[in-house]
Amino acid sequence: MYPREGRVFVNPPKPPTPSLTPTERRAAAGLASIYGLRMLGLFLILPVFSLYADDLAGATPLLVGLAIGAYGLTQAALQIPAGMLSDRIGRKPVIYSGLGIFVVGSVIAALATDIQVVILGRVIQGAGAVSAAVTALTADLTRYSVRTRAMAGIGASIGLAFGLALVLGPAVARVWGLSGVFWLTAGLALCGILILWLVVPTPERETIHRDAEPVADQLAGVLRDGQLLRLDLGILSLHVIMTGVFLVMPPALVRAGVVADDHWTVYLPVLLASLALMVPFVIQAEARDRLKPVFLGAIATLGLAAAGLAFMDGQLVPMIALLVLFFAAVNLLEALLPSMVSKIARAGAKGTAMGVYSTSQFFGAFMGGALGGAVHQAFGAQAVFLLAGAFALLWLIVAGFMAPPDPVSSQVIRLGAGLAATGSPDLSGLRRRLLAVPGVRDAVVVPEEGVAYLKVDRRELDAAALAALSG
Repeated sequence: MYPREGRVFVNPPKPPTPSLTPTERRAAAGLASIYGLRMLGLFLILPVFSLYADDLAGATPLLVGLAIGAYGLTQAALQIPAGMLSDRIGRKPVIYSGLGIFVVGSVIAALATDIQVVILGRVIQGAGAVSAAVTALTADLTRYSVRTRAMAGIGASIGLAFGLALVLGPAVARVWGLSGVFWLTAGLALCGILILWLVVPTPERETIHRDAEPVADQLAGVLRDGQLLRLDLGILSLHVIMTGVFLVMPPALVRAGVVADDHWTVYLPVLLASLALMVPFVIQAEARDRLKPVFLGAIATLGLAAAGLAFMDGQLVPMIALLVLFFAAVNLLEALLPSMVSKIARAGAKGTAMGVYSTSQFFGAFMGGALGGAVHQAFGAQAVFLLAGAFALLWLIVAGFMAPPDPVSSQVIRLGAGLAATGSPDLSGLRRRLLAVPGVRDAVVVPEEGVAYLKVDRRELDAAALAALSG
């Protein structure tokens, strides 16, 4: 923690925010679309699969859960290696091949008549792991000064994809059945390939960006950081809870009197209400420096809402009220967790920390499907909701021992051309000078990239002194 009491912080005037160039806007929009279309394909089965899986030979609650979460296992295993492979053979070849693999998996699932083949298709879908390569290509095609906005577009595309999936999934399944949902996911991936070919520029130069992608020499340090590991456990728990709930929620809505075709009439207003409910808490957490209490409150709300659903079977109005709370907590936590990872990760390790975080997220989706399916088969749907509540309780206990993150943010500055070209041996001296600038809390100098990665407290930062040291 950095001392705060007894100080008066004077916020200097902010410099004008640079705009994205036309090429950067094109790249950011294209890559966000690719990411969003792929995630939409993965999310589409969430609201419908457990309703239509009975048409598949051999379907059991356990196998249905595995089919829902199977993509997470291969995605978790391959996303960091795929990102590192893109450093060697190029971003676009990795993304093209990943989207192609996703198409193959979708077609296999669409043609399946038994549950085992659907699971195979979902495993292959997850093997098309392009997340890290898309992020790295975004970094290649944008300047440091606008990269955060470009990355925010990718994050927004995930939330939009989730919301659309809850509305489109039931509509598509009503007309074309479960196979139609998988054919649509194949079509979305093909659209992503076309966007990559026709819209996304090819970078003049591809380089490693420690603020945006995993780097092998940072993995050990990230995996030893107890604060980051608590956040990794958090995102894993969140996706265990979400996947488990969606395994049993659609049938619960049917038992409450909502036919499968009309499930979107529940999900859409619930999502809109939950988004409105979360906004004041985001402001409290970020703008008013109440991050930890808001964070813990969201975890507690998530667990109580999930466990409460176990006792509302067949009661539509209470279920809807609990779903609003559930999704408000989910949306709030999905917003806060990446921000906390960014604050806690050491300078130069943000990309690696986010890579491990994403791996935990996808593995959580797999665990949620597998554990939720096993519990559903052994003890019934009510037990799955209680399992979700138990995971939230475990997470709440672990998060309670977490120190509040310091109010810092990441910044990248270019080094002088001479140092970047020659790799000056006086790196420790430059690092000391950077750390001497008021507001700079951590610094890593990487001459081969021509940049220094910083963690700064913007309330104290002497921007003029920092500019004098940069290139």
